[in-house]
Amino acid sequence: MDVVTFGEIMGLMVAHPGDPLRHAHDFRRGIAGAEATVAIGLSRLGYRTGWFGRLGDDPFGHAALEVLRASGVDVSRVELDADAPTGLLVRDAHAVRRISVQYYRSGSAASLMRPAELDPTYIAGARLLHVTGITPALSQSCLDTVRAAIELAHEHGVVVSFDPNLRLRLWSAERAAAVLGELVVGADIVLTSDEEALVVTGQSDRSSAAKWLLDRGTRVVVVKAGAAGAWAADGVDEWAVPAFPAVVVDPVGAGDAFDTGFLSGWLDGAPVADCLARGAAAGSLAVQSVGDVDGLPYPADLAAVLAADVEVDR
Repeated sequence: MDVVTFGEIMGLMVAHPGDPLRHAHDFRRGIAGAEATVAIGLSRLGYRTGWFGRLGDDPFGHAALEVLRASGVDVSRVELDADAPTGLLVRDAHAVRRISVQYYRSGSAASLMRPAELDPTYIAGARLLHVTGITPALSQSCLDTVRAAIELAHEHGVVVSFDPNLRLRLWSAERAAAVLGELVVGADIVLTSDEEALVVTGQSDRSSAAKWLLDRGTRVVVVKAGAAGAWAADGVDEWAVPAFPAVVVDPVGAGDAFDTGFLSGWLDGAPVADCLARGAAAGSLAVQSVGDVDGLPYPADLAAVLAADVEVDR
């Protein structure tokens, strides 16, 4: 595998764009999960990816497997649970106004993941392990699993990318800061936002947060800023790219799409500036479609946007 990742996948029901959730009648079915989005996105771009985790042995769980398989993602290490359900996420989709989200994930199969389910050879055989801060927020056993997976990656020289993906509906800011501040130490690539970086590091500004991470072993810190573009630093150089133009239909999943683009560049050995441009391009494409994965680009899509030749500030 080029990339292995794991975490939670939920069934997704998205209201017709523009319809507030409380008044919505028509919904589109899909899947939601930050790590799965990255696995699907990188597979579309031609990389060998694998996703593992626990799903309910139910229609939403089997639908998730079908989407992953159809996208070329390896699911050979997935566990199906006959006693616990696949979680469900129901939301609306708006370009500007606040999006309403309802989760039905308590006691889900994903929350029961434990370290004993990890396959060390599967992780050791990957070039990169991608993890997020969502999985450790689900339960203590999930936190233990993330810790064990990162340790295995370090033992076998596998690059670790970490996206805090802060979800304050899952835990308090204080608990998130303590756990994510622990897990992020030693991650080779940190893909974050300004808000997340401040929570994780406790620093007061972007540069200080980046220094905090770089001093603890991170090789490159990437800050995603949405319509304001993206920024990165490696302790020697800094880079910034503007966002690509986009008509936003559904902003959910833009950050994970960015991760997909950036990591594709990293896997290719591209300069950080080019990785940033790929991330920004992938994010701009993702927000123009409804759902978490539908707008993830294929190589020709990404190339067409990158042909716009976005200027990089150094």
